[in-house]
Amino acid sequence: MLLMVGLERTEAAAASLLLTLEGVATALLAWFVFKESFDRRIAIGMVCLVAGAVVLSWSGTPTLVGMIGPLAIVLACIAWGIDNNLTRKVSLADPLQVVELKGLIAGPVNLALGVWAGGSIPAPSTLLLSGIVGFVGYGVSLALFVMALRDLGTARTGAYFSTAPFIGAVVAVIFLREPVTIQLLAAGLLMSIGVWLHLTETHEHEHDHEPLEHVHRHVHDEHHKHQHSSGVSMEEPHSYPHRHVRLRHKHPHMPDMHHPHRH
Repeated sequence: MLLMVGLERTEAAAASLLLTLEGVATALLAWFVFKESFDRRIAIGMVCLVAGAVVLSWSGTPTLVGMIGPLAIVLACIAWGIDNNLTRKVSLADPLQVVELKGLIAGPVNLALGVWAGGSIPAPSTLLLSGIVGFVGYGVSLALFVMALRDLGTARTGAYFSTAPFIGAVVAVIFLREPVTIQLLAAGLLMSIGVWLHLTETHEHEHDHEPLEHVHRHVHDEHHKHQHSSGVSMEEPHSYPHRHVRLRHKHPHMPDMHHPHRH
């Protein structure tokens, strides 16, 4: 709703630039509120990714007409950042269930807000096309996003998500025959540097695992050396309630759900 209010009152160039703040909001909240670990390399990578998105979305000097529109978009980005961080807390659950619940709650709420604001139900053809876009852009995308949160942590997942404008531009070049511009190449270079900095990150130190009991799909790796209960399938990956005992060790790791420790 905030995004729709903002788009109605903000120049397109300014709105495009402001939307890159979702990745920034996600990372800053993850780092400073939820205490997710990061280092200089990850911070520089995040800056490169956001800079690439800004370069790609730049379509002239933005002029902000009033403050209501831009402020609404900034608040929408902050709300998405909060959502991304809170979704990480439940990312060990079935991602399809998470998507179903979020959709079943958010959909009727958005529909009610739209009707309350004076909107009307669109034509069946528009509904069908919107449903297809929603299935891919919100359903499949969100399920994959939740799965990534498990292994990468919130800030890094948000950073990779910031490559969306570049991927969209590449698709436009290939399928819509749009021209390859200096702007696209510059954005691609910046984003490539950012992704490379993240993918080549090496984070290793001695750390403690506190006792923990939860349920999620897993294989029996270094963090899952528990015994099976009777009736549990031995086929991996599998999912059932299991307990982690206290463990102290050293190995390369990400700020995933098994490594939420402080630094």
